[in-house]
Amino acid sequence: MTVTTSARVAAATARPAARPSNRMRAWATRAPLLPALVFMIVVTQLPFVATLVISFFDWNALYPKDRHFTGVDNYRQVLTDPDLRHSVGTTILLTVTVVVVSLVLGLGVALLLNRSFRGRGVVRTLMIAPFLVVPVAAALLWKHVLYNPEYGLFNGLLHYVGGPQPDWISNTPLLAVEASLVWQWTPFMMLILLAGLQSRDHEQIEAARVDGASDWQVFRHLTLPHLRRYLELGALLGSIYIVQNFDAVFTITSGGLGTANLPYTVYQSFYQAHENGLASAAGVLVVIGSIVIATFALRVVSSLFREEVSRA
Repeated sequence: MTVTTSARVAAATARPAARPSNRMRAWATRAPLLPALVFMIVVTQLPFVATLVISFFDWNALYPKDRHFTGVDNYRQVLTDPDLRHSVGTTILLTVTVVVVSLVLGLGVALLLNRSFRGRGVVRTLMIAPFLVVPVAAALLWKHVLYNPEYGLFNGLLHYVGGPQPDWISNTPLLAVEASLVWQWTPFMMLILLAGLQSRDHEQIEAARVDGASDWQVFRHLTLPHLRRYLELGALLGSIYIVQNFDAVFTITSGGLGTANLPYTVYQSFYQAHENGLASAAGVLVVIGSIVIATFALRVVSSLFREEVSRA
């Protein structure tokens, strides 16, 4: 009885001493991350808070003293102004078109590169190259090397076969921007889908072939359902970027001919019209849309990780 009581007293006195040790160990583990956390807050969160505050003011940079609080009037103007609504529609159309076409082309290229052939590693490297090009450089490449009506590659090929000499950017401005973005984002989709193809259960595929399944049946009933998460991930990650795309629109068309998307409208409102409040409100809406898409993307990534862990 005495021994048991003394053991309990010793354990009770030992517990408070162990807790500070564990807490100190936890803080020591997290301490190296604090500078990065502070830097991230200063660089990302404080400017966003400042933008959010400015979005509630009628503030023109040309008249800095004539500013006043307007509540949600800037947001109402963004959602009701015809030009701004058109830019929102252009942003949606641009995003959906580029993401869908990039996914389809990326899936086709991934299926081809998943096969064994001589020089496959070199071909994969070459296919990834467009995604590694700086966005502004890629847009300049398409504008001057390919689209130029006088010395561009497209019109040069048409001239060689006796075809017409169209002005690609003037005749099809939005399609010109979409084509450059599809060229740059197809390799990204291909990488994601190629990773999905290489994670398939090959025993299941072999069993289906033994049972007499054709290539189309294997693709439709086994490969495509397996790639569903990877297709969702590619669509969400691509959408996050395309929604915020500025380089291609600014470089190829300068926002003209009906190609001004929401990020370009933010630039135009801020740097040309000097409407700080209106531009901030439009920027906040872009950020909110990106956060919504990123939330779904993180859920898809988490589900993919859980599936891989369960298989392991």
